[in-house]
Amino acid sequence: MQYHDITSERSGDYVTITMDRPDRRNALSLRHMQELIHAFREAGESDARGVILAGNGPVFSAGHDFADLVGRSLAETRQMLAICTELMTTMQAIPQVVVAKVHGLATAAGCQLVATADLAVASDNAAFATPGGRGGWFCHTPMVAVARALPRKRALEMGLTGDTIDAETALQWGLVNRVAPREDLDEATLDLLERATRGSALSKALGKQGFYAQVDMDQPKAYAYAIEMMASASQTEDGQEGMRSFVEKRQAVFRGR
Repeated sequence: MQYHDITSERSGDYVTITMDRPDRRNALSLRHMQELIHAFREAGESDARGVILAGNGPVFSAGHDFADLVGRSLAETRQMLAICTELMTTMQAIPQVVVAKVHGLATAAGCQLVATADLAVASDNAAFATPGGRGGWFCHTPMVAVARALPRKRALEMGLTGDTIDAETALQWGLVNRVAPREDLDEATLDLLERATRGSALSKALGKQGFYAQVDMDQPKAYAYAIEMMASASQTEDGQEGMRSFVEKRQAVFRGR
C-alpha cells in the first residue's frame, strides 16, 4: 500500500508508524485512519517486537478531521466512527507492544490514540484534551478509551469540561507512563519499549491478549480466564524454557514457540 498520510519504517526490532499530515495537525481523515490500520496490521504480521506511534509536525494529533466530517449523513458518520474504532481495536489486537510517543497536543481522537496504546511517553510540552465537552459534539468514542485508562472521575472531568491537561497531570492521572524533556523523548520512548519487549515475544503477545480480554471481566470470570491462559502458556516451548532457565540458573534462550 502506498501511504500518503503516514510513514512506516522498520529499524532493528521495532516499527515506527508516524502520522504525517503536519499541515492538518495530523487530523484523522478517513484515508489517514485506513492507512494507520494497514500499517498496524502489517507490523502485527511481521517479526517486529514493538511498534512506536508518533506524529510529525507541531502536534501529535488534533483528532478527527472535521473537514472530512461536515455535511456527512448519519450513515457516513457512523462508518467514519466505525473505521476509527477499527483502528483502536487493531492497535490492541496486534501481538506487539505499542507505545505512543506524544509531543504537542493530543486532542479528541488523538487523545484516544494515546489512551488506546499499550504504553505512552510524553514530552514535557505535551497536552491532552477531549474538547467536545465544551463544544457541540461530545467526545463519546474517545471517552471509551480514556475511561479505561483513567479513574472514573478524572475521565469525566476531561470529558465534561473539555479542559486541556498538561503532561505532568496526564502522568499523575495515569494517561501516560513517562514524561521526558522534548529533546529526550526519542530516547525515553525507546528505553520503555526495550524494557517492555525483553524476554519471550510469544509470552508478551499472550500477555497483551490476555490483559485486554480479562480487564473488563468481573473477578471470578477474570481468574477463570487467566487460569486457562497461564496453564496453556506453561506448555509452550518458551514457557518451559523460562522455568528451566530459572531453576538451572542460566540465561534463557527463547524461540517464540
